[in-house]
Amino acid sequence: MSWISGRVPHLTGLQGPEDTEERAHPLDREREREGEHQGFIDIHGARHPLTSQRSLPGTPVSCKPFVVDLRTSMDGKYKEIAEELFSHTSEMRSAPYEFPEESPIEQLEERLHRLERQISQDIKLEPEILIRAKQDFLKIDSTTDLELLKGQNEVSTDPFPKERDQALEYQRVTISGEEKCGVPFTDLLDAAKCVVRALFIREKYMALSMQSFCRTTSHHLQILGGRPPKHCFDNCIPQTPLAADVPVHPPVSETHPYEDLDPKNMPGDSGFGCKMVDGVMHVYSRRSSMEKSAELDLPYPDLPEYIADMNIMMALIINGPVKSFCYRRLQYLSSKFQMHILLNELKELAEQKKVPHRDFYNIRKDRNTFHRFDKFNSKYNPIGESILREIFIKTDNHIEGKYFGHIVKEVMSDLEESKYQNVELRLSIYGRSRDEWDRLAQWAVRHSVYSENVCWLIQVPRLFDVYHAKKQLANFQEMLENIFLPLFEVTINPQSHPELHLFLQHVVGFDSVDDESKPEHHVFNLNSPLPVNWTTEDNPPYSYYLYYMYANMAVLNHLRRRRGFHTFVLRPHCGEAGPVHHLVSGFMLSENISHGLLLRKAPVLQYLYYLAQIGIAMSPLSNNSLFLSYHRNPLPEYLSRGLMISLSTDDPLQFHFTKEPLMEEYSIAAQVWKLSSCDMCELARNSVLMSGFSHQMKSHWLGPYYEADGPRNNDIQRTNVPDIRVAYRYETMCEELSLITQAVRVECLQTDGDD
Repeated sequence: MSWISGRVPHLTGLQGPEDTEERAHPLDREREREGEHQGFIDIHGARHPLTSQRSLPGTPVSCKPFVVDLRTSMDGKYKEIAEELFSHTSEMRSAPYEFPEESPIEQLEERLHRLERQISQDIKLEPEILIRAKQDFLKIDSTTDLELLKGQNEVSTDPFPKERDQALEYQRVTISGEEKCGVPFTDLLDAAKCVVRALFIREKYMALSMQSFCRTTSHHLQILGGRPPKHCFDNCIPQTPLAADVPVHPPVSETHPYEDLDPKNMPGDSGFGCKMVDGVMHVYSRRSSMEKSAELDLPYPDLPEYIADMNIMMALIINGPVKSFCYRRLQYLSSKFQMHILLNELKELAEQKKVPHRDFYNIRKDRNTFHRFDKFNSKYNPIGESILREIFIKTDNHIEGKYFGHIVKEVMSDLEESKYQNVELRLSIYGRSRDEWDRLAQWAVRHSVYSENVCWLIQVPRLFDVYHAKKQLANFQEMLENIFLPLFEVTINPQSHPELHLFLQHVVGFDSVDDESKPEHHVFNLNSPLPVNWTTEDNPPYSYYLYYMYANMAVLNHLRRRRGFHTFVLRPHCGEAGPVHHLVSGFMLSENISHGLLLRKAPVLQYLYYLAQIGIAMSPLSNNSLFLSYHRNPLPEYLSRGLMISLSTDDPLQFHFTKEPLMEEYSIAAQVWKLSSCDMCELARNSVLMSGFSHQMKSHWLGPYYEADGPRNNDIQRTNVPDIRVAYRYETMCEELSLITQAVRVECLQTDGDD
């Protein structure tokens, strides 16, 4: 079992104006407008009706071609390029571009810290002197800036003022000229088409599995006139929006969720039947007749199409002009952020200072705790005996996991005493037998292992070769059946597995774990054996595991949504070591990933992860012991460029020394990389956005508008992140998306004009 604990920033409640409840939620107004127009408008202004994305019953989904012309010079060569890359996996562990490491500028850091200490003493004692000091440091002479800084001493009583959508006053960096990206238009066009195609691919797979896709990116893709698949913005059942003045702490339930085990009080049997075909679960309207004609329309990604998309992505990451373009854009994002800090850091600090009773320590932070099995298992064999590990930290043993349940409940008790700590814990399902899910759920219910501060992720170790060698599994499909069949059975008839039905209400997703540096001896393509025929001693490759986990999860999510249950997400270990193509699978199939270290060697993928705002949970202390020294960790580069990253823990018992492993991660990172208070709070806010807690919980912690675009989604009274920082991130991302989408649109308009 591995741990994921989370600490999420929490702020004490501020009351908004009395009329806040009467104001319409901005997202509701946007969705109403979208509902008024059934269809889309292409780049010529013509309206087209939307058609269903679902396939015919019994067939996997294959999306229509893009409306926009995204053909490039590589078309027709994707398969050959990808196969060549896969055949040289060991040589593909790095890309030609290594980003230069940054060295701290000692004099600038000294001046910043000296000024921060001066501000922190007491900003109210001599405001005029402090304002002049800021002006001297920033070389600001404008009356507007002076008045803005003076006004920062006044605390607003309305956390959501009506003028939130107006442009914030801060120093912006802009570039003028016709060629703003620094490359010829032909190179820009080719790179833009590749990037847009990759983003369309990810949006398609997120939609098919009911995982979230970045709203801002989706909006810019719609401008191109294509029909992006319908996607959901969260994995929760739609709920009533909260008022702007909701308290920061969510209400506590008065009843224990495991008390009512009476099957009569659970949803009834739907009468559906299910079975696995070629590694993917299929659901039928009747158990008595599980034939093709009775199959429910629960779409999943087509295997040939997935392989084709994988080949396209593999070809993109080694395309020379595309790599050059993405590398330049990443360098530009780093430099622009440094300019933003130079011009606006003191404004951000002052904005934080005016928020009373709020700092980094009392905002919510989510902690992901995970481990590598090869290191963890050998490390925690007390006196060299693995049997002792099974006694003390296993859920399934002769004492029915009693000791381990007691330890977890003590951890939960400590979390409940702290108002600002929430965690995500990981439990393992190995796929060796059909009853693993029931035994795990019975352990949780029997020992009342529950807390409102905790939700669960299920990690699946990639250990088929080990189980097959021990004669525990005959083929890979048997492993998939052991993992997913019980989940389909309890969704179809919750009364058949009452404990599992209750336990799954607190499970948010799946993780795929193991040592990524293990060599892979097989290339996943259309010639790969189906799971029922995978009987060799070799372990399936990473992308093979991830595709079949994703495909089954996609079908399960559609079934659970039909039954009114919450859905799951895929959040695997990805990019910690091994070949770069692991990150390609993660980009296509996963909502978030853990680690992502190899993005530093793949500029195209790093740029795509930025544009898609894919969450990356990083653990520098663990990486320092296993793969990458601390000073070479790319976390500060990712942060400066605007990737959606957060700090998390990996094997706290192995790599940390206190009861506060997450605080160790934050404090060491702040000291080594000179992170500011704003940086720390931004990381903490990202961790909440990436977490699997419900929409209602996030609305309390971040504010009821946290899903909106731009600075209006931020409530500094809850997150302690300045609106200036949020506005900078949003505007910069919009500029990048506009750069690539407008290039494609201009080319399309020129082509139509020639015709």
